[in-house]
Amino acid sequence: MNETQAAAPTVVIFGASGDLTRRKLVPALYNLLRKKRIPPQTRIVGFARSDFSHDVFRQNMRDGVRELSERFDEAAWTDFARNLYYVPGNPAQVGDFQNLDVLIRELEAGQAGGRLYYLSTPPTLYEPIVAALGQANMHTERDGWRRIIIEKPFGTDLPSARHLNDSVHAVFGEDQVYRIDHYLGKETVQNVSVFRFANAIFEPIWNRNYIDNVQISVLETVTVGHRAGYYDSAGVLRDMFQNHLLQLLTLIAMEPPAALKADALRNEKVKVLSALRPIPLEALAHHIVRAQYRTYRDETNVAPKSDTPTYAALKLHVDNWRWQGVPFYLRSGKGLAERKTQIVVQFKQPPHALFALADNETFMPNTLAMEVQPNEGIHLSFQAKVPDAGIAMQTVHFSFQYAGTFGDGVIPEAYERLLLDALQGDASLFTRSDEIECSWGLIDPIMRSLSSPGAPPLEFYDVGSWGPVGGDHLLMRDGFEWV
Repeated sequence: MNETQAAAPTVVIFGASGDLTRRKLVPALYNLLRKKRIPPQTRIVGFARSDFSHDVFRQNMRDGVRELSERFDEAAWTDFARNLYYVPGNPAQVGDFQNLDVLIRELEAGQAGGRLYYLSTPPTLYEPIVAALGQANMHTERDGWRRIIIEKPFGTDLPSARHLNDSVHAVFGEDQVYRIDHYLGKETVQNVSVFRFANAIFEPIWNRNYIDNVQISVLETVTVGHRAGYYDSAGVLRDMFQNHLLQLLTLIAMEPPAALKADALRNEKVKVLSALRPIPLEALAHHIVRAQYRTYRDETNVAPKSDTPTYAALKLHVDNWRWQGVPFYLRSGKGLAERKTQIVVQFKQPPHALFALADNETFMPNTLAMEVQPNEGIHLSFQAKVPDAGIAMQTVHFSFQYAGTFGDGVIPEAYERLLLDALQGDASLFTRSDEIECSWGLIDPIMRSLSSPGAPPLEFYDVGSWGPVGGDHLLMRDGFEWV
């Protein structure tokens, strides 16, 4: 019996009293039910230390869905809430997991329903929860599939990531493990593969012969705020580069997969990560800029002399046939002038300038910009003749925006897509264990080098600016600038 014909699944959320459950997970599951993407009998069971009843939990979740869901329908909520349950428990107590298992089995009523376990908890609880699931025998698939979603951060360095992988694999098989990066659930990120591999006009020029550089930016206007306690021990390289930015890089740089299947896709991403050139200490100053916004040390829970970077820009090379010699520039920071996540592919200039530029116009090479947020779309710049101006040219733009083409409100939350894929057993948008270890294998040596005497100094920038001047100089040394 295939999964579409099987009994309705059960989604178990550990850490269900937390903000992620209220703001993202339950609204996503509600929207999936409202759109008829999941069976109407799908059960959601929350588990956390808070001593809630079923009704109190339902009311808390209703408030979150009403606030955050674009389309709240009372009848749809009533149908959804019937299958919403809560079990108070301690993640360190196996007996509480056995009580949870008893409730789930009662709800399953003897049917072989699958279970999706979601760890919406602090990372320190990942191992205890996985171990308790194993001790309570809740991982075995004798009466339905079992899968587990693990949130980032997955480890804090390569040794801790390997240790966590080993701990998880001691209970769950790799095919049962779904390491989530919500960036991979965003529509524009998913569209990168469609754009590249479903349009014959781009793939022939997607290489070192035509592309000058690639820029990947994840910019935030917010400061660290209430996350300062976590952030001061993590910093921007662990928080953003090891996962989000390197994942975006793999989608841009990977070879076409043999099939649209999870392992085929992830095999190609691992090849890219394995081909990233290590950065030796003596070259570090020409490959990385790190900075901190000036008021960071005034934040609550930040050490008075903290040198944790809130901004970094990194220059990488992919040492393979397609990308040899093409720099990939990655940057991310907090407290910047604009909130934007985008991927920019900048093409080479024509070998000879035949045409003059219009007055006050600077020649810009062709660029392809994929904006992931906030205004999802794709923009292409090219040169065109200025009317009634002899043979003078000017940069013009083609733009595709999701809202303009498909209408407002059509882009679902990333968690909707990712939860649906996990329920359906599609791991394409989730990170495999070797991907995790490859990405930490790049970031770890950089982190160690930054603490050595020869590392480039920490720079500073004002909140509301575009970051430190060193971020611009990183590209200017190569004759480029941020688009």
